[in-house]
Amino acid sequence: MTRSRRGAVTVAGATAFALIAPAAPAAAAAAPVAGQARRPIVHDEQITYQRWASYPDWRSGTHRGTVALPGVRTGITMLRPAGTTDFTDPHTGITKTWEYATWTSPVRDIGFDATELVASWNAETPPGTWIQIELQGTYNTGEHTPWYVMGRWAKGDQDIKRSTLDGQGDPYSTIWTDTFAIDDASAGVLLHAYQLRLTLYRAPGQGRSPRVWELGAMSSNVPDRFTVTPSKGHIAWGIELPVPRYSQNIHIGEYPEFDGGGEAWCSPTSTEMVVEYWGRRPSAEDLAWVNPEYADPQVDHAARYTYDYEYEGAGNWPFNTAYAASYPGLDAIVTRLHSLDEVERFIRAGIPVVTSQSFLDTELDGANYSTSGHLFVVVGFTKTGDVIINDPASSSDEAVRNVYKRSQFEQVWLRTKRHRADGSVAGGSGGIAYLIKPWWKPWPKVPGSTNW
Repeated sequence: MTRSRRGAVTVAGATAFALIAPAAPAAAAAAPVAGQARRPIVHDEQITYQRWASYPDWRSGTHRGTVALPGVRTGITMLRPAGTTDFTDPHTGITKTWEYATWTSPVRDIGFDATELVASWNAETPPGTWIQIELQGTYNTGEHTPWYVMGRWAKGDQDIKRSTLDGQGDPYSTIWTDTFAIDDASAGVLLHAYQLRLTLYRAPGQGRSPRVWELGAMSSNVPDRFTVTPSKGHIAWGIELPVPRYSQNIHIGEYPEFDGGGEAWCSPTSTEMVVEYWGRRPSAEDLAWVNPEYADPQVDHAARYTYDYEYEGAGNWPFNTAYAASYPGLDAIVTRLHSLDEVERFIRAGIPVVTSQSFLDTELDGANYSTSGHLFVVVGFTKTGDVIINDPASSSDEAVRNVYKRSQFEQVWLRTKRHRADGSVAGGSGGIAYLIKPWWKPWPKVPGSTNW
C-alpha cells in the first residue's frame, strides 16, 4: 500500500465498493458524439464548478422519497422513506437500521474532458441523520465508472463517523480520499460527464431529516507544470480583510486522536478563521467538550468536526467546506482558481480565500519551513501586490499574519508538480481553494471564469 499526497490509501487491484442500499438506476449518459463542440479554452487550464442549488435544479433530478423545497433558501429533504437499510459503520463496528431516500442528478456534461473532480455539498444533518454523496462518471469513450462514494457525512460524530472510502477504482480512475482522478491522462480516457447521487438517512420513525441546499462538483484539466505565468494583478492591491488570526501550533499535543493534534490542523484552523470572519462560531455548548485550559477551543472543535475517520485526518477538502456551511447562512465550496487575479477579485469583494500549497523553505521567503501540503488564508494584498496571509503554521496567534512575495506564492499554489528536497518529483494542488461566504452575497463576476 502507498499513501497519496493527502493521506489516502490505495490498494492494488481494489474495485469499487457496493452501495449501502439499492437505488433505482439513473438514466445512462449517451456516448459522446463525434465532433461535439466543447467549451472554448480561455485559460491554459480548464476548470468549471457546476452546482444544483435552485428549486428547478432539485426538481430536475430523480426522486425516490425526496422532495424539493421551494423558497429563497431552497433545498432537498426526505418526504417519505424509500425503504430501510442496515449499515455497519466500519469505524465503530456498530450496525444500525436507517430509513433512506435518494435523489439522483441528471447527467451533467462538463464542457471539456477532465482529469479530476471534487464534489462539494452544503447540508444540515440533525441528530439521528446523515448523508452519502456518490459520483458516476462517463468517460469520453462512452463507458461509465462505478458509483463511487465521495463522502459519508454528518455535522456531528455520534450517529456515524464521517468518512471517505478507500480502495475505489476501475481501469481508468481512482478515488483519492475526496478526489476523483484519472490514472493516466496520456492514455486519452478522460471524464466527459457525470451525475451525483444523494442518499439521505434518518433513524426509523424520526421526524427530522437531512436538508441539502447545495450539491456541486469542480471538474478540471490542469496541465502538468512546475511553473505558471505570473498574473498581472492591480485589482485589490492595498486591501486587507480583518480576518481573525489563529495558530494551529499552539494546539500541538491536544486531542491527538484527531490527526495527531494541532501540528496537522492547518485546514480546520484556516476554515475556522474564515467562519469567524463572517460572524459565526461554535456556541459555548458546542465547546463544552474541550479542555477549558486550552486556548482558542474553537480550533479544537473545528478539527474534530472536519475529521475524516478513513483518511485519518482533518484535511479533507469538502469536509472542511461542509463544516463551514453548517453555520447558519453560510455557503462553501471547493474549487480551483486560475490565478491570483481571481483571488484579488474575491478580496475586493470582501471574501477571504483558503488556499492549498506545498513548498520547500527556500521557495517561500519568510515561511521558514517546508511542507508537502499546507493550507492558509489569503486575507489581502500589499500596495505593491504581495500576498497577505493568515498562516496557521505560526508560533502564536499574534504571529499568524505574514506577507509572502506574489511571484513565489503564485508558483507554489498553482503548480501541479514540484521538486522535493531530494530532487524527486511530487504533486502540487493546482490552485485548490475553499470559497466561503454568506448565501446572500453574490460571487464575483469574472469574464471567462466558470469555476465558482
